[in-house]
Amino acid sequence: MKSVISLLALLMLLGTGGFGQTFQDFLNQVYSSPDSLRISIVNTYVAAHPVSPILEADSVAHFYYRGAAANVSVPGDANSWNPNAFLMSRIPPTDFWYYSDTFEPDARLDYKYVLNGSTWILDPRNPRTVSGGFGPNSEIQMPAYLPAPEISFYPGIPHGSLSDTVMYSPSLGNSRTIRVYTPPFYSASLDSFPVVVVHDGLEYVSLARANNVLDYLSQEQRIVPVIAIFVPPVNRTEEYAGSQQNQFTSFIINELMPVIDQRYRTRRDPTQRALLGASNGGNISLWIGYTHPEHFGNIAAQSSNIQTSISSGFQSSSLLPLKLYLDLGTYDIPQLIPLVRNFVPILQNKGYPFRYIEYHEGHSWGNWRAHIDNALEFFFPGAATSVRIEQEHPRTHVLLENYPNPFNAGTTIRYYVPVVSHTRLVVFDYLGRHVTTLVNRELEAGTYSLSWQPDRHASGVYFYRLEASGNVETRQMLFMK
Repeated sequence: MKSVISLLALLMLLGTGGFGQTFQDFLNQVYSSPDSLRISIVNTYVAAHPVSPILEADSVAHFYYRGAAANVSVPGDANSWNPNAFLMSRIPPTDFWYYSDTFEPDARLDYKYVLNGSTWILDPRNPRTVSGGFGPNSEIQMPAYLPAPEISFYPGIPHGSLSDTVMYSPSLGNSRTIRVYTPPFYSASLDSFPVVVVHDGLEYVSLARANNVLDYLSQEQRIVPVIAIFVPPVNRTEEYAGSQQNQFTSFIINELMPVIDQRYRTRRDPTQRALLGASNGGNISLWIGYTHPEHFGNIAAQSSNIQTSISSGFQSSSLLPLKLYLDLGTYDIPQLIPLVRNFVPILQNKGYPFRYIEYHEGHSWGNWRAHIDNALEFFFPGAATSVRIEQEHPRTHVLLENYPNPFNAGTTIRYYVPVVSHTRLVVFDYLGRHVTTLVNRELEAGTYSLSWQPDRHASGVYFYRLEASGNVETRQMLFMK
């Protein structure tokens, strides 16, 4: 009688294509059925749900695999790529394996399957893959994750140019291929451009699609067009975080940048130069910025290693003329997470202008490529970014970049105050000495602007700092008589 009831239930489910509303309903049905019906139930369910993983209720993911194996696991960002974690269960006597877990609604994670403890494969039922440093991975995007449009190639918009040159470094005693991106219409313009030096540069092009990102952000006026210098390592660990760190720094400062400045129309002041890198590439970005703020005023470090010499250096030194962007994946390398989280309060207590964001992602190019825009918009905001900041009426105080910058007579400083508060706007010189106080009074909520003419002051880098309701934000400007 039991088998007859199960058969009737199966026929009803076949007619609706359903198996209830959840994956658990499917499991309940298949486990309550005799072995003779389970293969048919599984076949019908898979036909109705051909793509893995199956997402439910915004935060539940069901991974499944079909095939002969002694065991199957799901290593990935969510378990530090442990091949023995996330072991799948098999429904006997079928070849259907499954594993279920809960993730944040906006999570994006890389993963693979491991068969029999040694054979790594992509999820054969997941059409979504993402490039990684060791080849492609399968990718899960939870329902609230917002894909990054800027990483795609758009044939209908203007594109920058990529050119390669081989540079020999006397400091390091080796050569490497440097790839240079010039923005659209560079050859038809007489303008000079900000510069961003990108570590692990060739991978930022091949895996992070950074040239697509630059094209898109320029087209949408989300950034001022920039020249990007993509620099690959030769001895990565030693150059970025080891015995050749100082020599690599000398290569960037004393060998690479003079050549770039000679060959291209670059802006020379540090407020118009940035360093960008991920992992140990973030570490060397922070190190060069810390040791040479007179050359680079903007530092972006994604999922960064942060050596003690860097964190203690920022802690013990006076405020440097730097603006910093940091991001981190909550599924990042476990050893890196406290390094970044402990570094952020140092920046905050010192009064650095910085932006720090955590994403529900892992230590991966899929993570980093989607957030290059956040760093570049922070350093080199275009017209659309400035307008968006004003239109959104943010809940925190916002200090916008002065215009023009650099300037030789006067410049306009704009800022936004979200609530009634006592507000101070102060100008300092490069050594941190007080130059003038532009605002020191209670202000109503709103957007403000004022002009500053430093007629009696020397040319050079100055800082203007907004202080209100416990918030502090600092920006740099260059006065050139």
